[in-house]
Amino acid sequence: MLAQWLRRNANKLPVGLLKFVGNHWRPFRGAGIRIVKVAPDYRFMEVHMKLRWYNRNYVGTHFGGSMYAMTDPFYMMMLINILGSDYIVWDKGARIDFKKPGRGTVKVQFRFSEEEIRAIKQKVDEDGKYVFEKPANVCDEEGDVVAEVMKVLYIRVKKKKPAKNN
Repeated sequence: MLAQWLRRNANKLPVGLLKFVGNHWRPFRGAGIRIVKVAPDYRFMEVHMKLRWYNRNYVGTHFGGSMYAMTDPFYMMMLINILGSDYIVWDKGARIDFKKPGRGTVKVQFRFSEEEIRAIKQKVDEDGKYVFEKPANVCDEEGDVVAEVMKVLYIRVKKKKPAKNN
């Protein structure tokens, strides 16, 4: 029931509820992923993951799939909440480039500036849709990049449903 409500109201999700649901969502919990900060306007988010016995790889560093998972839905969720119900937002693809082993706590910060949001809306309004890339870097405790992730996002204007005649 909660899952159905969340799907119907994804663009109206209060920040506190997003953090609560995200931090209790089994795939994130199982990987040790925590949403630690969400700006009230959804233009900034920060996600952390501590190195634990259950998210280590064969050589004792962060499992690459978990590092990717900590970047997966956040830009999409941010844009859904920023742009509102007149737009459809999807993750279209991604690629990851591992730079060095991840140890300790790793984190990712996600940001959209007001200029980026304006440019996205303008491009969608002009062309009907917009596909673009946005980087998300996984950093260690020293601030060094351990993985570069390039997210590909797809946005278009939601088509109006015709009114039903009774």
